[in-house]
Amino acid sequence: MDPHLRGNDGKTTGEIILFHVYALPMPSSSNKQTPEKPTSRHPSNCDYLIIGSGAAGLMAAHRLAEHGSVVLVNKSDFPDSNTFQAQGGIAGFIAKEDTIDSHVEDTIKAGAGLCHTDVVREVVQRGHDMVEELLNLGTPFDTENGKLHLTREGGHSHRRIAHVQDSTGKAIGETLLKYVQKNPNITCLQRHMVIDLITTYKLGVFNQKNQCLGAYILPEQGEVFSIAAKHVVLATGGTGKVYMYTSNPHASTGDGIAMAWRAGCSVMNLEFMQFHPTCLYNPSGSTMLLTEALRGEGAHLINKDGRRFAFDDDERGELAPRDIVARSIDREIKKTGEDCMYLDVTHLGADKINAQFPNIQRRLLKMGMDMSKQPIPVVPAAHYMCGGVQTDVSGVTNVSSLSVIGEAACTGLHGANRLASNSLLECLVMADQCAERIVKEHRVRTAVVIPAWDSSGVVPEQERVQIKQNWDEIRAIMSNYVGIVRTSERLRRARRRLLLIHEEIAEYYWQHPLSRSLLELRNLALLADLMIRSAQQRHESRGLHYSTDYPNLAKEAKDTILHSQGDHS
Repeated sequence: MDPHLRGNDGKTTGEIILFHVYALPMPSSSNKQTPEKPTSRHPSNCDYLIIGSGAAGLMAAHRLAEHGSVVLVNKSDFPDSNTFQAQGGIAGFIAKEDTIDSHVEDTIKAGAGLCHTDVVREVVQRGHDMVEELLNLGTPFDTENGKLHLTREGGHSHRRIAHVQDSTGKAIGETLLKYVQKNPNITCLQRHMVIDLITTYKLGVFNQKNQCLGAYILPEQGEVFSIAAKHVVLATGGTGKVYMYTSNPHASTGDGIAMAWRAGCSVMNLEFMQFHPTCLYNPSGSTMLLTEALRGEGAHLINKDGRRFAFDDDERGELAPRDIVARSIDREIKKTGEDCMYLDVTHLGADKINAQFPNIQRRLLKMGMDMSKQPIPVVPAAHYMCGGVQTDVSGVTNVSSLSVIGEAACTGLHGANRLASNSLLECLVMADQCAERIVKEHRVRTAVVIPAWDSSGVVPEQERVQIKQNWDEIRAIMSNYVGIVRTSERLRRARRRLLLIHEEIAEYYWQHPLSRSLLELRNLALLADLMIRSAQQRHESRGLHYSTDYPNLAKEAKDTILHSQGDHS
């Protein structure tokens, strides 16, 4: 019996046999907890609990609030998400000279033969409508001569990407957030970390399909409390912080995928981490993404001698899909022994740069760089997880009353490599489809009592250096052994080193109080292991997974699926 799962009277709620993934226990906290009395700030229940506040979470909240009470939870401030940092745009607005078939074809080609064609077509067909809806909601997309200004990015055969200068995600996020924050049916909880999902199997109810009942939540200040919900939607975004260099915000620690796995969800294609080719190389300070739209408008990739090397690997040069361009930069760096390559946009002229990429230019100028006058140093950085929890376009998982949408999900849209600017499109389409399905389901809630949170037995921390050490070790292991180019030996070494880290985390986790950094470390360690296990199962090189031991494509394209037994077997 897990000591943390006890009834309100302190008695156990029934014999529960738990399978702790990698010996990681159910969470603990600093003081013995009892459920908080419901307040306006901490509701005890709702119709729909949405975890994550990027485009997917905000759109889902906006939709579902028409049909019941919504609690929207984010572990940071609401703008702290990949959506708010997305620069390029949203693909799918089909102009007269373009076609849906062409967008579908480009997506499948970029996906290296692993895209699910039915999913691609379903999502792409909704692109035009999603952009129109965002326009109607007030998103200030750029226009030219009274029409949407569409840009082009790598892998696209046409201009079909609607954008707001170089801050499209921020504009979309702010538009949706405005509607969410003024909706009386939505309770917004910022700086609240979801510890784990509560399921019937975790509570020892095995006479039916596993069902999600809600979640335990740790506020930045205060005690752990639970929220029961008719339906839970995970929209927690990406996993970039598992690597040392990433374009993602600090919050991107794979929490949703880790929670879903512990709840019993299957995961798919986690070996496919997309590295964005052009992230600012700035070892002495903060880094930033240099949007692919720069290359779409004619930017050149050059080495220190000024040679455009991208054409060595693909006839499309800088406009090849991201996996090809990232490997090209990685190869050139290793061949020349240099720390970085360079992105040259000086030939575009200051007027065009300042008009279309003002925010990037402004940030660079603050760091003493002017991209209208000098090439900018760049390196590939972890950017987007093409795999995730196995779902359909509406976010269905194999756990009842639990949906996963956005980057945390894997529908088969992206295959082995995401086509640029399909991510915001997927987030919004999935949120729309998910909300529509949930409203129609009318599931019957299982009558169980969610146990109080019990943290007896924990002791105060004497030092926190172990958390930092484990964080740094995981990210170094993943960067050095599970990066753009992989080998079987590197993967084997990576997993072996992670086993010891898992043991250390488990020991620390049982004994000490909860904190956001500890919860993120737990999730990060699990995610790293799942990514390595997925990579070890793919004996070929396809898309974002390139192995020198298996340099060729397999005859048959197959998804990599790992099935979870959750915390209950």
